[in-house]
Amino acid sequence: MTADEAMTLIETAAGPRALFGRDAGRDYRRLARLTHPDAHPGSPRAAAAFARLAALWRQHCAGTTPGRPAFSGDIANLYEHQHGLVKIARDPADNDLMDREAAALRRLQATGDTRFRPYIPALVECQRHRDPHTGAERRANVLGRLDGFVTLAEVHAAYPAGLDARDAAWMWRRLLVAIGFAHSAGVIHAAVLPEHVLIHPAQHGLVLVDWCYSLTGPGGLAAAIPARYAGWYPADVRSCRPPSADLDIWLTTRCMTQLTGDLIPAPLASFVRGCTLTSPDRRPADAWRLLAELDAVLEHLYGPRKFRPFTMPA
Repeated sequence: MTADEAMTLIETAAGPRALFGRDAGRDYRRLARLTHPDAHPGSPRAAAAFARLAALWRQHCAGTTPGRPAFSGDIANLYEHQHGLVKIARDPADNDLMDREAAALRRLQATGDTRFRPYIPALVECQRHRDPHTGAERRANVLGRLDGFVTLAEVHAAYPAGLDARDAAWMWRRLLVAIGFAHSAGVIHAAVLPEHVLIHPAQHGLVLVDWCYSLTGPGGLAAAIPARYAGWYPADVRSCRPPSADLDIWLTTRCMTQLTGDLIPAPLASFVRGCTLTSPDRRPADAWRLLAELDAVLEHLYGPRKFRPFTMPA
């Protein structure tokens, strides 16, 4: 794109959406570089285009953080946005975690098999927000809205005595599908925890969120471990062993055993022990194969699979 083309684009833009796409921050920086008055000394057209670009960028950013956060996560606040929710790091030191999430979701959205896309949140765009007072830059990801979903933490709070294993079964199966999909694309979630697993009770849907801790390459160390769940992680990961696919299976299992509590049948309890062995080399790492094994245990316990309505208490 030439400077003249950039100016024309800015001059004719009906609004921010005409200029800023999926990676809004990148689009803004490119246009600002092409139209900056320092690059066009004495050009009234460039000055006007740059001023309008700045105004449209402020309008774009203003639409992302209205009022108080709708939700607060481990490292970020989420605000209502015209295209969903904008997730902004509270501390600029966590910008790298926001970048991890964006990289993981881009890779998963780029996979050819669209059957499993509903198991991950939609990444609408990436943004950068600069504090006008401190100059600190915070990264943000705009994510598609998920209406009607509740977290596994909320399910556990609603059923503190334990969830019937027949209800937990579909959540278990779908969570294995979600991590199996991720692993097939070379992504490890690394934080499969109750607040990060959302289910839709009526539709039996499931979405695995918060990919800020994910790894998209082999051999990398865990980016971080959420402090309140440090005890959920196996000793080898807490001792800085690079996480692998078995970690997601381990944490998935911990989510499910928390849900079922003492109501877990003996065959499923045996299945759990096999997923949470002390030695990482002996733990299962193939989510698809494990799903087939879980189906065999469930069929032995309850017969052929059938839809079982699930509701949350009012």
